[in-house]
Amino acid sequence: MPDVKDILAMMEDLTPEQRELVERASAFAHEKHEGHVRNSGEPYFVHLFETARELAELGMGPRTVAAGFLHDCIEDADVDPEEVRAAFGDEILFLIQGVTKLGHLKYQGAERHAESLRRLFVATSQDIRVLMIKLMDRLHNMKTLEHVRPDKRVRIAKETLEIYAPIADRLGMGRLKRELEDLAFAWVDPEEYAHMERLVKERGTDREDELRRCLEPLRRELTTNGIANFRTEYRIKGLYSLCKKLERKKYDIENIYDVLAIRIIVPSVADCYQTLGIIHSLWRPLPGKIKDYIAFPKPNGYQSLHTTVITDSVGVIELQIRTESMHREAQYGIASHLAYKQHGSAKVDREQTRQNRVWYQFLLPSILRGRGEDADRNIIQTSFHAAPEWLREIGETYSKDAPADERFVEGLKSDFFSHRVFVFTPQGDVIDLPIDSSPVDFAYAVHSDIGDHIAAAKVNGKFVSLGSQLKNGDIVQIETKPSAHPTQKWLDYAKTSLARRKIVSSLGRREKEEGAVT
Repeated sequence: MPDVKDILAMMEDLTPEQRELVERASAFAHEKHEGHVRNSGEPYFVHLFETARELAELGMGPRTVAAGFLHDCIEDADVDPEEVRAAFGDEILFLIQGVTKLGHLKYQGAERHAESLRRLFVATSQDIRVLMIKLMDRLHNMKTLEHVRPDKRVRIAKETLEIYAPIADRLGMGRLKRELEDLAFAWVDPEEYAHMERLVKERGTDREDELRRCLEPLRRELTTNGIANFRTEYRIKGLYSLCKKLERKKYDIENIYDVLAIRIIVPSVADCYQTLGIIHSLWRPLPGKIKDYIAFPKPNGYQSLHTTVITDSVGVIELQIRTESMHREAQYGIASHLAYKQHGSAKVDREQTRQNRVWYQFLLPSILRGRGEDADRNIIQTSFHAAPEWLREIGETYSKDAPADERFVEGLKSDFFSHRVFVFTPQGDVIDLPIDSSPVDFAYAVHSDIGDHIAAAKVNGKFVSLGSQLKNGDIVQIETKPSAHPTQKWLDYAKTSLARRKIVSSLGRREKEEGAVT
């Protein structure tokens, strides 16, 4: 039986109260799920333990790990929410209920709405820790997917590819994205998965010894030039990622140079650029294949230098150069900022603390307290410029004097996409609207003919006024009549320019028609 001590051993610097919280959550989950088994036949508690373990490995805090143990107790063990509140408090109950709510959002297979559903997941979660728990829950479910009936298995795998893996990518969690993609790919297209496995073996794993010998001159040059504290590792391209790249390259494997890439991890940014120069002094770079993601990070925050060179011994290879902090960021994304953790250590260095503080000022000014110091402004502006695109979009709507609080880690809530609302049609499609939108906006977003003939609106099965404000997750149904037409009052209800334009157009047509009759 899994032992909570294994998880506690991964969580350094815990107070006695924090250790006791995790232990109580483990015991509570074990008791409430006693006798419950998974499709695999193993105790249900194993799934809860693995979810909590993955969260601890990410470096998440004790309340998040505790919620990982408890995330299914209300939905699957019929535990009264008030019992959870009494035992663990409002915050952990909030996290559990957030995970439960996300579990009710189902992918309908409509690819045109996959992006809206990804956004809905993020907006509905309200707290980034809810997403972390849900992602780790999905990861373990994918690892045990062979025990699920075939039709459900394929649906879950597709949902993982379309929704969960892109969310992991958006959060900069490269390692999780790859793992989810490859686990799902094996079930969605087993034949293509097997083909990619063969390609990777031929062009990747079978060449590691050759590459190791090829790198010896580079190691010597780096040491000679004073870059002593560096390390190298090999990165095998994910199978699903390789498949997608092959599609883009019209299935010409000879044009893909990064099936096996070499990572060089150095102490500083200056060392990154010096290493790039040393590499190019040893091997000729391919034109157009030098990419500076340090000066110009990817939208999800990824930073590295990439170069593709021609070697004498192993032909064309890609090298990626980055610092340790860039490497953490590439692997764990936002989780590396939620709780910095390197090589099993939970100790946070000063620079990382300052960067975390900067990120959270822009991620959630609405719950942070206190005021930032004037001396931090230059750091804020510099770090904000290098932050992921999705984070900058949020931060630009707030003052650079946004309040700050050193307790941000456990109190973090997300304002992702807070200016949007995501609602469902009765068929399960997702409609993306501005916040405060009404059923009138919804109707015109679905189709102008529906908007022009609104007779009544239902939200979650109940009739509402046409001026009602829609909320995330609402199911909206519009009843129409041929005799129904827009009125001037509808302009007061409409939030979107589309709806207002269509209403004005319809009113103008009717005015002309009535004038022609008289």
